[in-house]
Amino acid sequence: MSLPTSRRGSDRRSSGNASRRPSIDPSRLLPMDKTTHVRGTDDFNVVFIGAGNIMFGSDEGPWNHSFRLEHKLGPRLKVVALVDPNVERAKSVLEKKCDSFVVSAYQNTRVFKTFEEFVRGMSRKERPHAVIIGSPPMFRGSTKPGRDIELQILEHLPGVAIFVEKPIATGPEDEIVDGLQIAKRIEDAKTICSVGYMLRYLKAVQMMKQIINENQLTVMCTIARYACAYESIAKPEWWDKAKSYGPIIEQGTHFCDLSRYFGGDVDILSVQAHSLEWDENAGRLSKMRIDESQIPPERRIPRVTAATWKYDSGAVGSFTHLVALQGHDYSCEFEVYADGYSLKLVNPYVQPVLYIRQPGDDNETTVRFGDDDPFFSEISNFIDIIEDIEEDPEAAQILSSYEDAVRTYEFTWAIRKATEKSRVDKLKASVVA
Repeated sequence: MSLPTSRRGSDRRSSGNASRRPSIDPSRLLPMDKTTHVRGTDDFNVVFIGAGNIMFGSDEGPWNHSFRLEHKLGPRLKVVALVDPNVERAKSVLEKKCDSFVVSAYQNTRVFKTFEEFVRGMSRKERPHAVIIGSPPMFRGSTKPGRDIELQILEHLPGVAIFVEKPIATGPEDEIVDGLQIAKRIEDAKTICSVGYMLRYLKAVQMMKQIINENQLTVMCTIARYACAYESIAKPEWWDKAKSYGPIIEQGTHFCDLSRYFGGDVDILSVQAHSLEWDENAGRLSKMRIDESQIPPERRIPRVTAATWKYDSGAVGSFTHLVALQGHDYSCEFEVYADGYSLKLVNPYVQPVLYIRQPGDDNETTVRFGDDDPFFSEISNFIDIIEDIEEDPEAAQILSSYEDAVRTYEFTWAIRKATEKSRVDKLKASVVA
């Protein structure tokens, strides 16, 4: 795949300031129960693309965009359309909403199989202020018909803000250039667009940013570890690289994004990685809830992926992803090192804890964040920017643009390719031996 010249290697060197991406004062990131809905009397129209878990919640995780929008917008929220090919599922979730205290937001919601159907039937009164894209990633992030929802919105609803879930796509590597084209179209149209890398909105993450910025630090190294509880993953498609595109692209994307958020742009050609595969002795799992024999061998996912790379700034990064734990709870840690400083974020998805070591003290300071909700913070900031209600330009920030999300997607693909190359090289070497 041909990438833009500036991404092909380490010809573009940047200073430590490369990691100074947009940030928010952590004191401004308030949980839902400490905020009130956006004031106003006019309706705020929203279109939902997708009627699945990310939009309406499930027992599998804390995601639920509809819930956060209901709190942020209060009685102003009007979901004018719910687009999902599975009409019965869409009607089912709407029935539950209409049988609750948020009925005013959903009582006039219309269901459509496709976005084109909505556009054809949309009245002037139904024109949305925002479109929330929560459909599976294989149906977005492309310029190909049927997978080009972003381009459809730009064409038919110019000026309407877009929120896109992550990763921006799961598709063939050569379609990364499609994502870059979409990013340019969004930028050229000056469309407000936010991508759902919610870990950037964690109070702990923004405190880490604050420490780095206030002390004018240059990041030297990032270390990420993500160990999932595979016993709780019962979706066969997650275990199939042809459908999920592998755990780094589909699941590890959050930690790859955090790495870029702190380390800056990655020298893509420096990425190296190794994997523990399903057919190696140490890769045998005893509590899988799916029948892996139904997945062709070449499409089965690795059990461990260990990657290293250089940032354009000269800093070094590493990421280890493991399909290893049983039970339900994951184990995740993310570390940043700079001159005199160690910042370690533990358990970011549930009850984040930040361990801080700084010059003059060999002991770590522990900060716990028990009431943080980054899902709400990302939605809240998105709505505030659409409403343009803050005079202070630092009050609301979109922390992940579409172009930035494409770079994270490119990075995850580079890790997957590096693992596949190392596996092929090992097999070739064993044949020669």
